[in-house]
Amino acid sequence: MFKFKEMKLKIVNIVFIILLLNGCVGTASQGVFGTGVSIALDPRSLGTQIDDSIMQKNLAARLAMSEKSYLLSINVKVIDGRIFITGKIDDPEEKLQITKLAWETKGVRSVKNDIRVKEEFNFKQSAKDLLITSQLKTALIFNKEIKATNYQIDTYKKKIYIYGIAQSADEKKKVINEAKEILDVENVIASIFLVEDLRIQKN
Repeated sequence: MFKFKEMKLKIVNIVFIILLLNGCVGTASQGVFGTGVSIALDPRSLGTQIDDSIMQKNLAARLAMSEKSYLLSINVKVIDGRIFITGKIDDPEEKLQITKLAWETKGVRSVKNDIRVKEEFNFKQSAKDLLITSQLKTALIFNKEIKATNYQIDTYKKKIYIYGIAQSADEKKKVINEAKEILDVENVIASIFLVEDLRIQKN
């Protein structure tokens, strides 16, 4: 009987310690990072977590400066230099401008823009823009001096937006030239970084 009580007491003590530790970790997971992810379980280094937090706040501030309503309508998350954007806007061109701002954030590795647009769908314009995007993607794939998978392309009203990472200044120039050669393109807006300028380079 005595052994049973002693064992029960040990189990209670172990459970208490576990709950106490979980409470400490839970508190630490908020603070400067504000991710809601336990630091003990987060695979990112402490330095990377801090860098991500700085990037996230920097982008959120620049978005708010460009349009105050973005404070409520746009959500930004940064994980290991990768930016994820969600929300709702009225104009498709706003989405492209937001993506451009995201790509211009220091230390960015990639941008995923899942913002939804409220504007009415224009089939004719969308079909033309889609054709321009497809033509440029094809041109980049067939150009052996360009790593096509490193680029994201969007087109709106015959304006091409290019975001990505170039292996060299020469590759960056070639990508922009390919875009300018597409028929009916009125403007090329490029946010292309050189791989040597990245905060984190892939080994």
